Amino acid sequence: MLNTSIFHKEGTRLRITLPKEMDHHSAEEIRAGADHILETELIQQIIFDFSNTEFMDSSGIGMVLGRYKKIQFMGGNVSLEGTSDRIRRILEMGGVYQMIMKEEKGR
Repeated sequence: MLNTSIFHKEGTRLRITLPKEMDHHSAEEIRAGADHILETELIQQIIFDFSNTEFMDSSGIGMVLGRYKKIQFMGGNVSLEGTSDRIRRILEMGGVYQMIMKEEKGR
């Protein structure tokens, strides 16, 4: 059973609301859930919502980039929303913005 507080399907969009701490454990749970949805549903866009996220390590960066590569291979795209200054810096240092175009609400 997928955690509906994390995953929300909106038509062909999959919104993933990331937790307060994106560490190895939470990244693996989200990776497995997102991959299951991508394999069983028609998804054209993944929206990562960082509104609640205060901490993210390299596992979180890897999870985001891995889902980006998977959805891109399927002809879809990824957007990032709700990034704080701290999370934005982590994403920049991790090279995420070199691959994924920033599409944030209010920017």
